[in-house]
Amino acid sequence: MRNKTLVLHPHDNVGVALTDLSIGELIKDSENTVKIQDDISAKHKYALKNFTAGDDILMYGTIVGEATQSIPAGGAITLANIRHKTRKYRTSSQTYSWNPPDINSWKNKTFQGYLREDGQVGTANYWLVLPLVFCENTNIKLLQEAFENALGFAKVNPYERQIRNLISGLGNEVVQKSTETVTNEITEKDFRVFENLDGIRFLTHNGGCGGTRNDAETLCALLAGYIHHPNVAGATVLSLGCQNAEAKILERKLQDLQKGNPKPVIIFDQQQEGTTDDYITKVIAQTWEGLKVANQSKRSSQPISKLVIGLECGGSDGFSGISANPALGRVSDLVVSNGGSAILSEFPELCGAEQNLIDRCKTPEIAQKFIRLMEEYAAAADRVGSGFDMNPSPGNIKDGLLTDAIKSCGAAKKGGTAPISGVLDYTEYLSSQGLNLLCTPGNDVESTTGLAGSGANIILFTTGLGTPTGNPICPVIKVATNHKLTSRMSDIIDFNAGSIISGDQTIEECGDDLLELVLKVASGEIIVKADQKRNFDFIPWKRGVSL
Repeated sequence: MRNKTLVLHPHDNVGVALTDLSIGELIKDSENTVKIQDDISAKHKYALKNFTAGDDILMYGTIVGEATQSIPAGGAITLANIRHKTRKYRTSSQTYSWNPPDINSWKNKTFQGYLREDGQVGTANYWLVLPLVFCENTNIKLLQEAFENALGFAKVNPYERQIRNLISGLGNEVVQKSTETVTNEITEKDFRVFENLDGIRFLTHNGGCGGTRNDAETLCALLAGYIHHPNVAGATVLSLGCQNAEAKILERKLQDLQKGNPKPVIIFDQQQEGTTDDYITKVIAQTWEGLKVANQSKRSSQPISKLVIGLECGGSDGFSGISANPALGRVSDLVVSNGGSAILSEFPELCGAEQNLIDRCKTPEIAQKFIRLMEEYAAAADRVGSGFDMNPSPGNIKDGLLTDAIKSCGAAKKGGTAPISGVLDYTEYLSSQGLNLLCTPGNDVESTTGLAGSGANIILFTTGLGTPTGNPICPVIKVATNHKLTSRMSDIIDFNAGSIISGDQTIEECGDDLLELVLKVASGEIIVKADQKRNFDFIPWKRGVSL
């Protein structure tokens, strides 16, 4: 550990503990000498000056809170002595000047991707099976079991043997009865019928009917984005026939996206097919023909400009805005500088970082759209008594993210420093190259679901506390903020950014290593942990208040 503490910006009046600090320790940096007044855990903050009630708390060079009582220099910053506060923001007439990173070493880098007819490039090749309404979920699961077992995509449940051992402890009579009904243990298939197909992915959800017509429109737009996604070769769609989310709405949304480059999409209406057996038999037969078409796709060498990286965080901690998030920012800047795109999500976690993002918008219209979406979302939260200030979870707070502004200013680091070329509302599909902002909740799965639906072909997801979240069609690379998490939850972590905290790497060095991993994942050379564990999480957002 090179340093025990860190001051993130010259204007900051609090520091961050990189390791546990004890009462009486003398902390020196280029600007301050402070005697620690309280025991302070790693990831938490301490005062660099004497505060009185009403004083602003500054981190990342901006307001992240307000002192509610006197705090001595060296004292711990806690929920007992500060509260959420942000700087007022406004539109800006200044032109943003960006100094992009040197990309000479990246110009000729490529990945092996699936080039689609519309010019998008997939990092995987899936056939998608999805329902228009929750009434079809049982049929989706029936199809999933049949296809995955027959085609070699099924996975052994590692806990089945443990349960069998528990059964054996009940006595010979029970064991004898149980073995009579089990002929063979399920084993993972070691073959693939379709060698160029990375899998068939099955979605279920609880929408499609019973809500508002707007809910149905939003769901159809999201599902259309998934079908249009470059990682999807084609889709089977199950409809009951009488639901709000009508097939014709999905078809219209697809036409808006595909612009003359349609994919194989097979839509079935159960109410028109007769018995379930007749229905499922027909679905399987026609899906089989679609799988044969999908199997004709092959990987080819593609430039970095074909990457669209989604930027996400979940289970964040006090190191997120210092290590993993800035590392993603480095990757984002490199991808954008190479002609690719990045999408920064989670609007409740941009509260307090608005002015920086507004100043980076390429046009006043882009800035105004961002402001409008933020204010509409914030107002909706306020109306139900749950403002953005309530975003930090108990886990966030325990590990140093005391206010939403502290969390948000660190979360915004995932977007690097590039100009903002577009702002997308939920379910809007990417249309502008470069860095885009996407209106999603802070809820991890609702947000990653939205990122994939807007065209991200790979998602980078930072975590300080650990989360298994994945996505059905888009690889999710899990990036840890610290060494301890990487060691403790190694089965879900793909990359360790803790080297920044320990001082072993700079943000730039760590980000470069992460981009190398991105290219390998995009090429199919490395399967991310979330996919290995089949964390195929999919939760559509119904535009309610979800922080």
